[in-house]
Amino acid sequence: MVEESLLPIDGEVFLFRYKITIAYDGTNYCGWQSQASGLSIQTLVHKALTTVLRQSTPVFGSGRTDSGVHAKGQTAHFDASEIIDPSRLRLSLNALLPADVRILQLDPVLPDFHARFSAKSKIYHYHLHLDSVIDPFVRLYRYHVFGRCNIDRMKEALPFFLGTHDFTSFANEPVRTGGPCGKVRTLYHLNLIEQKGGIRLEFEGDGFLYKMVRNISETLVQVGLEKLPPNQIETIFLAKDRRAAPAAAPPQGLFLMEVKY
Repeated sequence: MVEESLLPIDGEVFLFRYKITIAYDGTNYCGWQSQASGLSIQTLVHKALTTVLRQSTPVFGSGRTDSGVHAKGQTAHFDASEIIDPSRLRLSLNALLPADVRILQLDPVLPDFHARFSAKSKIYHYHLHLDSVIDPFVRLYRYHVFGRCNIDRMKEALPFFLGTHDFTSFANEPVRTGGPCGKVRTLYHLNLIEQKGGIRLEFEGDGFLYKMVRNISETLVQVGLEKLPPNQIETIFLAKDRRAAPAAAPPQGLFLMEVKY
């Protein structure tokens, strides 16, 4: 049942807004965001929506994911000129999309909902394979670290990232949107979970800068390899210089798990 506030009023054309939850294997794509070169998830979803709804239907994501990065819970929204059946539309979209991109859920939302600006927090997982040999069937979803990693040292470093900080040293480019927050972000949780063959880093924050999760992950790897002492992370933060931190970890270990509203 649609609320009265969502219905057309006095003959005006009213756009009905829908939220979609998307999972994708990012291996073969240039990321979420449409680009001049390379195939993106956003482009695929836009084309599928346009085909099914028979009119150009832009789709707006919660944020971009980079080339090779995966998602189990990316969210986006789009507007339609009429009420649609979410279940039927989901079925139609999945019939058009490639097998490595799936629409998991489709829900009507209020007109003021925005996939990006309404988000309260995001959860990312980064997977590290620490055993000497990696299962070839997970190689596209793990960062294989060579050398012995001291997990206790990595755990010792985790608290340095928690809380509100200026993450300039862990961002790969200036903030495009500007705004009062700049590069200040709040990291609510950062956990290290041991799993078969290695570990999983679980991040939750109010927002993430470009390559921020990958930069933090590689910094923790360097701590684990004992090439960086845990307390040097404080110095890296104070530097406010991307060159003060290690290079980014590769994209295939990163998953966008959930966007919370």
